Amino acid sequence: MQPNYRRCVSCRKVALKQEFWRVVRVHSDVGQSTPVVQLDSGMGRSVYLCPHATCLQSAQKKNRLGRALKAAVADHLYKTLWQRLSDEAMVQPDSSVQAP
Repeated sequence: MQPNYRRCVSCRKVALKQEFWRVVRVHSDVGQSTPVVQLDSGMGRSVYLCPHATCLQSAQKKNRLGRALKAAVADHLYKTLWQRLSDEAMVQPDSSVQAP
């Protein structure tokens, strides 16, 4: 089976799907007026974002997620992404520090 490649909506980097965060505009019902945007799961239009501060900052500042999804992205979703980024930074050791 061939690997699935995706492109970051912010920096346009192409990489494996597993290396990105997925943001989804869930397919809405006919009666629903505002589209729902969520992380990681759901069927509908989706975009991918690198888990890096520069990509997240650029996406938020230039509204790249909202334009690509054709829906408004709530502030709490960006807060969740920033929290996820800080959590990953705490878990991963700093690669620039060499072990003796």
